Amino acid sequence: METFLNIVAKDIYTKIGNDLSKVAIVFPNKRASLFFNEFLADQSENPIWSPAYLSISELFQQLSVLKLADSVTLVCELYKVFIEETKSSETLDEFYFWGELLISDFDDADKNMVDTVKLFSNLQELKNIMSGYDYLDKEQEEAIQAFFQNFSIERRTQLKEKFISLWDKLGNVYNQFTYSLRTAGIAYEGLLYRDVIQTIKSESFKYDKYVFVGFNVLNKVESSLFETLQADNKAMFYWDFDVYYTQTTGFKHEAGEFINRNIQRFQSELKGQYFDNLRKPKNIKFISSPTENAQARFLPEWISEVYSNNERENAVVLCNETLLLPVLHSIPKHVNNLNITMGFPLSQTPVYSFIDDLIDLQIIGYKHKEGCFIYDAVLAVLKHPYTRMLSANAKDLERSILERNKFYPLPSELRKDEILDLIFTPCSNLYSLCQYLKELISVAASLYIEKEGSTDDIFNQLYRESLFKSYTSINRISNLIENGKLEVRVDTFRKLINKILSSLNIPFHGEPAIGMQIMGVLETRNLDFKNLIIMSLNEGQLPKSGGDASFIPYNLRKAFGMTIIEHKNAVYAYYFYRLIQRAENVTLLYNNSSDSLNKGEWSRFMLQLLLEWPNEIKKEYIESGQSPQTIESITVNKSPDLLLELEYKFDTSYNNSALLSPSALNTYLDCPLKFYYQYVVGLNRPNKVSSEIDAAQFGSIFHLSAQKTYEYLTSRDDLITKDILESLIKKDVKLQSYVDFAFNNILFKSNDDLKPEYNGQQLINSKVIVSYLKQLLRNDIQYAPFQMIAMEKFISEDFPIIINGKKLNLRFGGIIDRIDRKEDTLRIVDYKTGGTPETPANLEALFTPSKKRPSHIFQTFLYASIQCKKESLKVAPSLLYIHHASSETYSPIIEIGEPRKAKIPVSDFSIYEEKFRDRLSLLIKEIFNPEIPFTQTKDIDFCEYCDFKTLCKK
Repeated sequence: METFLNIVAKDIYTKIGNDLSKVAIVFPNKRASLFFNEFLADQSENPIWSPAYLSISELFQQLSVLKLADSVTLVCELYKVFIEETKSSETLDEFYFWGELLISDFDDADKNMVDTVKLFSNLQELKNIMSGYDYLDKEQEEAIQAFFQNFSIERRTQLKEKFISLWDKLGNVYNQFTYSLRTAGIAYEGLLYRDVIQTIKSESFKYDKYVFVGFNVLNKVESSLFETLQADNKAMFYWDFDVYYTQTTGFKHEAGEFINRNIQRFQSELKGQYFDNLRKPKNIKFISSPTENAQARFLPEWISEVYSNNERENAVVLCNETLLLPVLHSIPKHVNNLNITMGFPLSQTPVYSFIDDLIDLQIIGYKHKEGCFIYDAVLAVLKHPYTRMLSANAKDLERSILERNKFYPLPSELRKDEILDLIFTPCSNLYSLCQYLKELISVAASLYIEKEGSTDDIFNQLYRESLFKSYTSINRISNLIENGKLEVRVDTFRKLINKILSSLNIPFHGEPAIGMQIMGVLETRNLDFKNLIIMSLNEGQLPKSGGDASFIPYNLRKAFGMTIIEHKNAVYAYYFYRLIQRAENVTLLYNNSSDSLNKGEWSRFMLQLLLEWPNEIKKEYIESGQSPQTIESITVNKSPDLLLELEYKFDTSYNNSALLSPSALNTYLDCPLKFYYQYVVGLNRPNKVSSEIDAAQFGSIFHLSAQKTYEYLTSRDDLITKDILESLIKKDVKLQSYVDFAFNNILFKSNDDLKPEYNGQQLINSKVIVSYLKQLLRNDIQYAPFQMIAMEKFISEDFPIIINGKKLNLRFGGIIDRIDRKEDTLRIVDYKTGGTPETPANLEALFTPSKKRPSHIFQTFLYASIQCKKESLKVAPSLLYIHHASSETYSPIIEIGEPRKAKIPVSDFSIYEEKFRDRLSLLIKEIFNPEIPFTQTKDIDFCEYCDFKTLCKK
């Protein structure tokens, strides 16, 4: 296979000879020159005077006195002009992003030499003098007519009035904007190009020959430059094409639309015999893939089938450049040399997320009024790899915040070392924020300082370069802010930084002309490969979708010869067909799955090739190999060592603080393996700070609020009467203060008496808990008078038992929410803020594993059995469901009875105590029985919210 650049190199050497010092070879992009230089060197055994290599952009910049400005500077300059010309009150924040759109339109107008006076003239005048545009061809005239058919100037809406009003001022905005830029010696690309064409003189060209290689679509300024050089006999043109799409009969092939025009206007130095390759038989495969990553996983197979020993004859082209990392990880080790021509996105480097987290910390995560940070922004920074590597205290600080559930840590609580002191220093304005970011980027860069004798891998190079690019970008923004040219809100600043950094790519360092090539579509221009694999060849990826936004209506763009969507599609068609025209093995992959971003539709170019290409195309499919996975049940046998561990955990002879709580026993009944994980091994779910209140926290806050309420009521006397209850229920502020106290202690982990700063959800929950307190008081008004015996009281009972001939000294116990007395009845009350009252058929139902097993009743009965041993009074276990307690006849006393039969209130637990204890003894013996292992529950419903779900693989 002879490549296009090799053919060009031969021809230039034949026509010009060894001395190319007065020749400039111009390519659409810089990369092609690296390959061309090698081909040129191969033409002679003797030294050759090298030509100058330029991209088209570099050529224009050489010919201009203006310098290209960055986008932020341009928008700020345009904003000043816009405000002056329109007298608008629009802020820079509101203007910025559509200002970029306007500059893009100006750029396109200048590159296509549009008469901006006529384009931005009054729309009524434009309609009236349409017939005076003699230079318009028929298609352009029809486009203007179509515009006015769809845009009636006479029938005006409010939106149309705004558009016309602004349009009428755009001419002045354009003129003043370009004038101010020229005065400052800066320009956007289109203005620089146009300025060159308008001021160029023959003596400006310092080379004898300008050789233009491999161009396709030419805008008006490029065409004008070509014509000027051609007229001075200083130009040579080399067009790369194929007769397959340039010499069609009966229709126009879109890939040849622009190249045909170029060949007619600027004669090619090469004859037609080099350009009939695409009709020849090739090995072309279409491969359908179920995912993006599956395409990358296919790469080793492709390499094993078609890979050439001359490594640079092989190329992997990525239409979707986010596939770069999966592709890199899929390349086999025997591929010795690799060249990545596309840049690595800075947005995929650690510095991008580091900057993003730091900006969040300062903009969203710091409350200037209160002088404190917000936990989630703090944790995001503390978890970042850079923070962890720079600060030895970051991990411990994160753990401390989680354990204390610290929602609003103060800066003084976070400054544990020099790095953390720098990170958690609040910034007062955008300029100080820029300085803050620059300083932290500089500190992070110290992680990549090359040490003598150390190896510097590719990712260290990338990350070091990403830090440098980030620093320079933020420094540029900082200078504009310092000079008063950029005044925006913090949210706009954040969007701006994200947009700038997201647009940056980090180049890979290497030898471009050696090894297998990994490229984006644009990098393939002028290059040819024997073996080619193109990935993600989907509609929307090639041709690319989007990027067509413009303030100038489509028909006006078309009429004035500006870039339109059809032009872009034709350009991408040319890129596709030119790329495959000399290849021998072409593999085209596309993703057939549909999701929010991908429609699973192959590119129109694939369909076009399938229908028009005269040779056979193979179609194959990638299928994900799937094998059914069997999950073995987990069983933990009670070995002698494990039994001994159980005794150490729960026998008070070994462990004085040993306790079997109702929660532990309920856990065993629900799932023995969960009991083993949680109470034997001691596994717990990791702590996390969350502003959301789960059911358990809601219940705990209510319990503490109720405790504080009744501590107030019993501060003088433990007798609770209707009068004092009715008096307190009217005191909303006092009840709210008890709820605030509970929130501070349980959710915010604060002992402050200050009112908590609630977010929306927390505020709603606090109001609901106040209403629950009132409901509790109303229920007690119906029950009063009664004596309050205790609140949140810990009770326990030693429980000796003989198991397998060995005596164990166990202890049951827990905290009872409330104990009260009325006449001869002692109520054991457990508050419930959720769920529905249940009625067990019998005692056995409390010990039978089931999702519907009334575990709360089991807990209350266990407390009642302990209390029965200590009291001569009747003990009545009660469950007070606050949200069901509004009825005047509601009673919290637990009932028991078979379905569809009369229910019996358990107003005296002594009747059930002996049977309950007998059944409890059987449960304990089962837990310590060496023959009964700890097994997973058979009821999958228990697994849905289990903390050990992942561990169990359920």
